[in-house]
Amino acid sequence: MTGIRTKASRIVYENRWMRVREDAIERQDGSPGIYGVVEKADLAVIVPLDHGLIHLVEQYRYPVQGRYWELPQGSWEDAPGTDPLELARAELREETGLTAATMTRVGHLFECYGYSTQGYHIYLAQGLRAGEAQREATEQDMVSRAFPVDEVLAMVTDGVIKDSATVAALGMLRLKGLL
Repeated sequence: MTGIRTKASRIVYENRWMRVREDAIERQDGSPGIYGVVEKADLAVIVPLDHGLIHLVEQYRYPVQGRYWELPQGSWEDAPGTDPLELARAELREETGLTAATMTRVGHLFECYGYSTQGYHIYLAQGLRAGEAQREATEQDMVSRAFPVDEVLAMVTDGVIKDSATVAALGMLRLKGLL
């Protein structure tokens, strides 16, 4: 039993990347309320790991006004039903220029399910081959670099890496004995 019933729903904002919906709800005890829900397509988060190195990307993130290191990741807003493996392979190539001989599905998590529908599929990419990055215009300031695993983990504990999807993906790999 959910305990919450949707009474009405309306779109309050929409662009190519997201839609924001406001739902009038009724709780289990009958009290009214509202929920703001951000609807976004699922994304892929890729852990490119080869020879003890993890490839990260760094870019400027406008909402938090800073440059940060993170794992390659992304979604296709115009094709939300894309196979997650196909998306992961394409995002890896686009952001880093790398192609992977093997892509292992690690799991699926939600980005922030208190207010958003967006989830992400985590893939471990191995057997990497270098190529040319094919970044979108919005990624023109992106740089890619490989770091030793221990350095990446230190970047997490030192607060250099702040992206929750990156931290969670690395944690999943550690818990599953893949890192």
